[in-house]
Amino acid sequence: MNARSSGGHGALLSALAQIGECGLFLITLLRAVPRSLRYARELLRQIWFIGALSLTIIMVCGLFVGMVLALQLYHVLSIFGGTAATGEVVALAVYRELGPVLTALLFAGRAGTSMTAEIGLMRATDQLAAMEMMAVDPIAYVAAPRFLGGLIAMPLLACVFCATTLLGSHLVAVSWLGLDNGTFWSNMIAAVELRTDVVNGILWKSLVFGAVVSLIAVFQGYTTPPTSEGVAYATTRTVVASSITILALDFVLTAFLM
Repeated sequence: MNARSSGGHGALLSALAQIGECGLFLITLLRAVPRSLRYARELLRQIWFIGALSLTIIMVCGLFVGMVLALQLYHVLSIFGGTAATGEVVALAVYRELGPVLTALLFAGRAGTSMTAEIGLMRATDQLAAMEMMAVDPIAYVAAPRFLGGLIAMPLLACVFCATTLLGSHLVAVSWLGLDNGTFWSNMIAAVELRTDVVNGILWKSLVFGAVVSLIAVFQGYTTPPTSEGVAYATTRTVVASSITILALDFVLTAFLM
């Protein structure tokens, strides 16, 4: 029992220590942001790599999420004679919760792990040390552009996800199940509010999620042990830590914003 207790305390202290190190790394990263603006070309390359190359999985998943939502909600609402509210319920669910949360989880699985693996390989092959020897700040040249790229790309990907989700729900509800097209869109437009749903639901949540996932991915890659095993563990930690943090922050942001 004592061994288990000491092991649990050790794991808790290790997790808290890593959170503290991540916070200190964030301060260092923010200080390096002004210097990183000199590498605008690298920033644009990271936006392309993180954002544009994630569009396929974002659009495909968004389309199927919208189709499943419309199919399930239509049959549930038909019990109460409220099928006209299908578009309204789908839009509110997507804008407030599913859009930013699912986009962030997909973003962490695709772009977050890529950032961690790339920086981890730079650490394992001594590229970061070589940059320091050549008087190039690796935080400003490697870490900060990836952090800013994730911060910029995440809200755009969330908007694309929401758009394709609404398209998928329209295909099922209107084209397949026969719901009136005008009713579908008019109820949706009447229910969605700009500040409560779009700004608070998509913009603020996606910005926070993008910052958190990018920070975790860059931190794990930058501090990973310079071995192939260390890089593999770092990518796993990125997905696990990002997923838990996204869901926890979603509750906190929903409580404050909604």
